[in-house]
Amino acid sequence: MKGYSKTVMIVVAGIVLAASFWYSNGWLQLSAGLCIFLFGMQCLEEGLRLLAGGKLEQMLGRSTSTPRKSLLFGIGATMLMQSSTLVSLLAIAFISAGLIKLTAGIAILLGINLGATSGIWLLAMAGQGFNLNSVALPLVVFGVLAGFLGDRGKAVGRMVLGVAFILLGIDQIKYGFSDFTYGVDFTQYQIAGWKGILFFIGIGMAVTVVLQSSHATLMLVLTALAAGQLELMQGFALAIGSNVGSSVTTALVGALGGNRNGQRLALAHVIFNVITAALATALLTPLAWVVQGLTGLVRLGGNELIQLALFHSLINGMGVMLFWPLQGGLARLLKWVLPDRREPEVLIAEAAADESPERIGARYLTGNAAQSADSAAVAMVEELKHLGRLSIEIVCHALYLPMRQVTQPQIDDELVRAAPEREYRAVEDLYQRYIKGVYADILSFMGRLDVPLDEQHQQFGINCQMAALQLVDAVKDAENLQKNLGDYLRREESAARRFYVELRIHMLRMLREIYELGRLDVPDDAWIARSQIMDEDMRGFEQAFRERLFVAVRTQQLDGIQMSSLMNDISFASRIIQSLRNVLMLSQGEGNGMFHDLRRMTRSDDEYLIDTE
Repeated sequence: MKGYSKTVMIVVAGIVLAASFWYSNGWLQLSAGLCIFLFGMQCLEEGLRLLAGGKLEQMLGRSTSTPRKSLLFGIGATMLMQSSTLVSLLAIAFISAGLIKLTAGIAILLGINLGATSGIWLLAMAGQGFNLNSVALPLVVFGVLAGFLGDRGKAVGRMVLGVAFILLGIDQIKYGFSDFTYGVDFTQYQIAGWKGILFFIGIGMAVTVVLQSSHATLMLVLTALAAGQLELMQGFALAIGSNVGSSVTTALVGALGGNRNGQRLALAHVIFNVITAALATALLTPLAWVVQGLTGLVRLGGNELIQLALFHSLINGMGVMLFWPLQGGLARLLKWVLPDRREPEVLIAEAAADESPERIGARYLTGNAAQSADSAAVAMVEELKHLGRLSIEIVCHALYLPMRQVTQPQIDDELVRAAPEREYRAVEDLYQRYIKGVYADILSFMGRLDVPLDEQHQQFGINCQMAALQLVDAVKDAENLQKNLGDYLRREESAARRFYVELRIHMLRMLREIYELGRLDVPDDAWIARSQIMDEDMRGFEQAFRERLFVAVRTQQLDGIQMSSLMNDISFASRIIQSLRNVLMLSQGEGNGMFHDLRRMTRSDDEYLIDTE
């Protein structure tokens, strides 16, 4: 029903828009100009992504070691990509992934606001003083031809086309605005005084939110100034509003798609823009005097477009000067306002009345994580660790043991030899609730990842899919093991029960060894040697276990049914441990450095994802 309503709304909106074009040719030209302008920015962004091939993200990780470097990166990236929103979202994606710190992210945001001023200078100097078609049309030709010269040529071609469409959009907006406002004098309807200033600040904010581009808003302001439809002070107010509006998208994406640090950075962007806007509004008249004085010194006092560009630079520069010494304090304030979420100790309710539990999904595969290859990689490792912890704890459910038996220093020998003290939920139910949704989200995330991937990231993606499949296989095998194990553990003492107790102890020892391997911080050679020792112990136990099973059958301690159950279950146990070990082993080998953190699939504290107490 929701989908149908949305379709109806889109159709109605399309009909209304088409009718408005029929009614006003000037409105059609203005709308087309805006769309061409925004499409040019998209082409430029796409071309830069294709050409960079992930290098922009790598540069971000290397260029944030100091606040000054972070500031310069924010300036450079925004000037290069001509999209403060895009660079802001990239910064949120990287801080959410843990690739940069909050203080570095704040410095990048300050740089983004300075870099954003470059766009309006270009618009002011080129948008009205030249015949843009004479430059844009040849660029369209060269951009299309470059697309036939291979992948790099296609990337360069998209960038050239982006610049061309931006220039064509600017030119179209000029003519469209002139036709749309022909015979209309907006100055007759403008509100005087501070009410008018606040009104235009709100208009600038609203237009920027709708267009999702402060550049497009400022282009409209420049066009209106050139056409005499706005006074300069009202243009200043619109510029202030566009600054605030540019942070709204960042705030929404950060709030919905980021983790705590991503949300903090989005809030920092809002705080910066709102406080800067408030300060600029309070000092609007003095700032206007400064702008007029500076432009008068270079004989541009009558050029309102240059004055608007200078005003935009002044308010952003003023904001950066205000916040630069306050970065540490702002970071502490953000952490106080948005504290870290404490991991709940229990995520699986043991209530038997919960007949249709809601399936959980991925925790870390947010929309921001897909902004770049590196942030996607970090998010994927975190999600696989999440899936790994769930899988190990579900295996504990299959063994009818609390998770603390894996993590505490000593095994409780009496507990592991006794019958289960309470009912444990079926592994099949736990799989449907806690594994299936996460696994589906992992596969879906990998499928929709649409960023350039180098060879290392491609191999990493294959490893991720292999790791997720191994964890799912471990849970499936645990499901097969649980039934017989629970049945025999609840029986009276017998040879079959003793064999199942022995199998249970072996499984617990192997899980403890996997836990220790995950915590082991040693060179790879030593780690591999330790894992090989575990393999030898596992093979030795299985061989001896099977030999003793045959002896027990010959001496009639076990019958054929018991023998077949134990033979099957030792195979399931072996496959469970092998699957979990394979996930750890994926962190080894050349080019798997980004996968190294996946070793720690279990927690080092007392908080568990599944209540097995």
